[in-house]
Amino acid sequence: MRIKPFKRVRNALSTLLLVGAAIFWLIPLIWSVLIAVRPENEPIVTGNIFVGSRLTLENFQNVVRVTNWGEHFYATLRFVFGVLVVQVVTITLAAYAFARMRFWGKRLFFGLILIQLMIPAAVLIVPNFATISALGLYDTMWALMLPYMGSAFGTFLMRQAFKQVPLELEDAARIDGCGWFGVLWNVYLPPSLPSLVAFSLVSITTRWNEFLWPMIVTQSSENRPLTIGLSRVLRTSEVGALYGQITAGVLIVIFPLMLLFMLFQRQFINSFVRSGLK
Repeated sequence: MRIKPFKRVRNALSTLLLVGAAIFWLIPLIWSVLIAVRPENEPIVTGNIFVGSRLTLENFQNVVRVTNWGEHFYATLRFVFGVLVVQVVTITLAAYAFARMRFWGKRLFFGLILIQLMIPAAVLIVPNFATISALGLYDTMWALMLPYMGSAFGTFLMRQAFKQVPLELEDAARIDGCGWFGVLWNVYLPPSLPSLVAFSLVSITTRWNEFLWPMIVTQSSENRPLTIGLSRVLRTSEVGALYGQITAGVLIVIFPLMLLFMLFQRQFINSFVRSGLK
């Protein structure tokens, strides 16, 4: 009977700690929202730093006029999901080969793929740009997508998931007449979907926030993603930083990601908790 009050106190303290941590991590988002709805003619250095004399949407209205957000949004969708579709195919096939197939140099090739995880993306910008220019793909959607069509992280993640599938299931499928693709589709992919969902969400988030590479290899606005459109907000004033417009632009860019996470947060968390077979 003495244990129950202790458990209640411990659970209450744990809940308070988690709520406090959540509020702490939400402070930048809350600050951005409050600054975005603050009147433009009221600098944050005067009066209340968070709430102005009234709430207004004039910062959003001014930011919308800066650039063609619809065009950038469409380019972002093509870039993000075009890369994702190809990545899902390449990492799945590569992971199956490294997990279950036998061929010469398998460990060597897999080690070379893992080395890519240690190489900063900025180091590859010059050779990638030279390749894109030699292929005549500058200022095209292909120039954006080609460097990301393979993923060392995704290959490693799916390989680990495939290796947890019992070999007996593959043997049973082959006895039933399945080829390698039938085995992959019916035996390995179903239990590995949580890992695939986790990689998809990480890939979408990473490509959505890509800035440097699109800035280098694109010039026309129809091929430039939202992050490039956001950079134009920073160049619209000659009197200094307009924090209201900047935060309004940031909220426009991150809103789809926030909506995506709120819709799929359960699947996102479960994809890490239940990845692989027990």
